[in-house]
Amino acid sequence: MVRYNEIREGEVAIDPPSPTDAGLVFIGRIHTPWTDRLMTPRQGRQDGPVCRIEIFEPWVAALKGLEKFSQVEVLYWLHQSRRDLVHQSPANDGITRGTFALRSPVRPNPIGTSVAKLVGIEGATVLVQGLDCLDGTPLVDLKPNRCEFTPIAPPQPGDFETRG
Repeated sequence: MVRYNEIREGEVAIDPPSPTDAGLVFIGRIHTPWTDRLMTPRQGRQDGPVCRIEIFEPWVAALKGLEKFSQVEVLYWLHQSRRDLVHQSPANDGITRGTFALRSPVRPNPIGTSVAKLVGIEGATVLVQGLDCLDGTPLVDLKPNRCEFTPIAPPQPGDFETRG
């Protein structure tokens, strides 16, 4: 089960360095049924409840064309997560792993990701299923699912030749 601030056997916490400004801008807010970390699902389900992603101005215009996709990748800031564990035992089974070997929300930079089913777009609100975050979670970014996105063709011989 997700926990608040306890340290389990074998886990290691550090004093993280002072943050520096990366210029991160939250582009919206996520609205879900969950208000407590202990009640939030560990992984989102695409048949789960419909959640609302509120997009802030001036980013609403950036939604143009998103409706063509059936899934979106949602990146969000896990604003209530710890940021100090380097070894974790998420199953509390006595086995510890490094933070980078886990999908735990406890991370140096707690960025969460979900591939969500796109239900619809209503003005500045994107409706999705498949999230696993708290109500009020800040939105970092929203993208078409990479599996549905047609990649740009690799450069071909002659593509970069200049004409005189």
